[in-house]
Amino acid sequence: MKTLQITDKGKKLCDFVTEKTMQGELSNSDLVQFIEVAGAFLNLQTISDYAKSKNLSYNGVKHHRNVIEIFNTKFVIDND
Repeated sequence: MKTLQITDKGKKLCDFVTEKTMQGELSNSDLVQFIEVAGAFLNLQTISDYAKSKNLSYNGVKHHRNVIEIFNTKFVIDND
């Protein structure tokens, strides 16, 4: 599994979201929407769902695709 590096702009975005959430300016619904938008841009799928959609083996995907772990769940990023 790869460790993703965050850019300066990414850090600023994370800081902004954290600040606005702590100030009560972003609701749970806002944060869920943000996660859904980010997931769509990343084309996130679980390893199992990705393997099924591409007719590949689970182990093949796990070892040869861009896999990250979020909330103790492994996802494939496929946005090339």
